[in-house]
Amino acid sequence: MTDNLEEEKKRIKKIIELLLKEYPNAKTALNYSNPFQLLIATILSAQCTDERVNLVTKDLFKKYKKPQDFLSVPPEEIEKDIYSTGFYKQKTKSIIKCCSELVEKYKGKVPDDFDELVKLPGVGRKTASVVAGNAFNIPSIAVDTHVTRLTNLLGFVDTSDPIKIEFKLKELLPEKYWIVSSNLFINHGRKVCIARRPKCAECVICKYCPSCKIT
Repeated sequence: MTDNLEEEKKRIKKIIELLLKEYPNAKTALNYSNPFQLLIATILSAQCTDERVNLVTKDLFKKYKKPQDFLSVPPEEIEKDIYSTGFYKQKTKSIIKCCSELVEKYKGKVPDDFDELVKLPGVGRKTASVVAGNAFNIPSIAVDTHVTRLTNLLGFVDTSDPIKIEFKLKELLPEKYWIVSSNLFINHGRKVCIARRPKCAECVICKYCPSCKIT
């Protein structure tokens, strides 16, 4: 990892520009129609694939359209509805607490403010960033496993701490790239820079990556 901040800023800008050409429509893979749906989908996505979450929410969002709907049924019913996403008991508790807070403090609406989002029960910085960026276009960087892996491989960080990674990326990137950077890294991590079998020969950012296995 180089110590020259300006050089790192130039390198990451080139990387983002190349990834933008490769994934011009990069966005969250979670399906949603409004901020509340994205909030619930992101809570469900913990330790679960986006594909599985989308399968579950296809029916879930027909049944539960607003926070009050989750509060009107027994927890066991929600557990059954989200069972296949894993950790369903804990996720049900998080959803109920979050919905209670939305109803009591925000009149059932998801706040369009990062600091308020992160205060919601069951909502960490990653979830708040996903919702703030994708639903409200508030500059934010969501750090998931793909973002963590790629930023380490690219040599911009040497840590698995998502908060440290988030703030390092915010230091390196112009604000206009914050939201899209997460989606670009996630897209690239899924399609090319795969954890156990990276396709370095197909990687458009290989020459800017110190971990590239092409000599």
